Amino acid sequence: MKAINIFFVLGILPLSVINCKKSGPEEEKPLEGTLPVCSSCKTITSAAELSAITLVAGDTVVMKSGDWKDQKVIFKAKGTMQSPIVLMAEKPGEVIMKGSSSVRIDGEYLEVNGLNFKEGKLEAGQFIVDFTSSSLGCRLTNTSITDYNPTDAAIDYRWVSMNGTKNRLDHCYIKGKAHQGATVVIWGKNAALDHRIDHNYFGNRPDLGNNGGETIRVGTSDYYLTQSNVIIEENIFDKCNGETEIISNKMSKNIIRNNLFFESRGTLCLRHGNDTEVYGNYIIGNGVADVGGIRIVGENHLVYNNYIQGVAQTGQFCAISLLDGVPNSAPSGYFQVKNAKIVGNTIVHCSQAFEIGAGKGGNGRTMPPANCTVANNLQQKAGATLLKLADTPENFTYMGNMAYVTGTVVMPQGFIQINQPLGITAFGTYEPQTGSPVFGAFQGSFPFFTSADVGAKALDDKRKALLKSEGIGPSWVAGLGKDLLQP
Repeated sequence: MKAINIFFVLGILPLSVINCKKSGPEEEKPLEGTLPVCSSCKTITSAAELSAITLVAGDTVVMKSGDWKDQKVIFKAKGTMQSPIVLMAEKPGEVIMKGSSSVRIDGEYLEVNGLNFKEGKLEAGQFIVDFTSSSLGCRLTNTSITDYNPTDAAIDYRWVSMNGTKNRLDHCYIKGKAHQGATVVIWGKNAALDHRIDHNYFGNRPDLGNNGGETIRVGTSDYYLTQSNVIIEENIFDKCNGETEIISNKMSKNIIRNNLFFESRGTLCLRHGNDTEVYGNYIIGNGVADVGGIRIVGENHLVYNNYIQGVAQTGQFCAISLLDGVPNSAPSGYFQVKNAKIVGNTIVHCSQAFEIGAGKGGNGRTMPPANCTVANNLQQKAGATLLKLADTPENFTYMGNMAYVTGTVVMPQGFIQINQPLGITAFGTYEPQTGSPVFGAFQGSFPFFTSADVGAKALDDKRKALLKSEGIGPSWVAGLGKDLLQP
């Protein structure tokens, strides 16, 4: 009964019990079950003590509160899906990982919970948290990693490294990476990855001034055709300014949905790979310089039901851009955009809604996008460019797009001028008002997005919770995101 007493004293349950993977594309449901009983609960005070323990499925190891300096924690064991092995802080946030401390997650169904990484730095090529290539069904949750920086900003190491299969990074607070290298990197391989990154708060990352400062990078160009099945959802990216790509998607068949990008100077970039879905995201630029929108390269992408506001950039960094490709492109180059469907997005107060053939001529890009559909999108801004053709696209379909613009404007093909502006919500976002011509005006049939109305769907409870930062980040870090879009 010792394990039960420890958990009730702390007043928490392991997150592996109260949260589980999605039961459907839009809804997370709690996992039914009881508090697990471990056969040999132990409290440890050092990495060496953990290495000396033989762990079995269902065990819990409690890390004693206090400073853990220069501790290389190796968490190596095999749990099961029903009975994971948990390594947790005695009290969330009070196990301070500092100096050169790190955690290596090397096994199956292992959970690390409640750690606080700060006042530390590593050497080049190391990782603060490393999911190894042998990891399966493992999890880092309820953890904070802040300002874990070397003195020299040119030193390259990643904060979270994800190898293995079916691993999860969730409910964490990750802020302040001021040196070379992606904050979170998912490494590719020639097989499905099935990782999930969700409910994290990615705080300020200063501008690196060069390439290699992504907040999340999925794979590399070597694996661009691999269907990796990674899900990135319900995260907040607050002033993540590391480089021009906030999320750099470099593999195929991933889902990036229901995230908030707030004043982050970069783009959500589909850089390599095909068949990725981007939907339900909120991009709020507020006119901040270098904030970009959604940037598309590759084939068969679906970009729908996104809300983009206040992006002042144009060209490749406008609200939604489809880039020109390189003939016979190398994997690391720019493949032609083909068969993209851009449907039901709302674009408000952006300098430019769409650019087709963006970046023409640069890096050998001369192949225009082909066979794409731009439909049922809603735009509002006086004097904005609705649609720019930087190159002549091949076999494009434009239909059902609407725009509120003032004055006499020559509308592009497939765009209709409307005379009723959008109304502002309590969050400072915009939605159609009663009587708007967008209602019931949706044209065409798209199996991936069912709607009667033009533009993104109105804020529902799920997305209101996201904009209010409810359920985002660690349970023990108060106030994250409360000053962003509070009604």
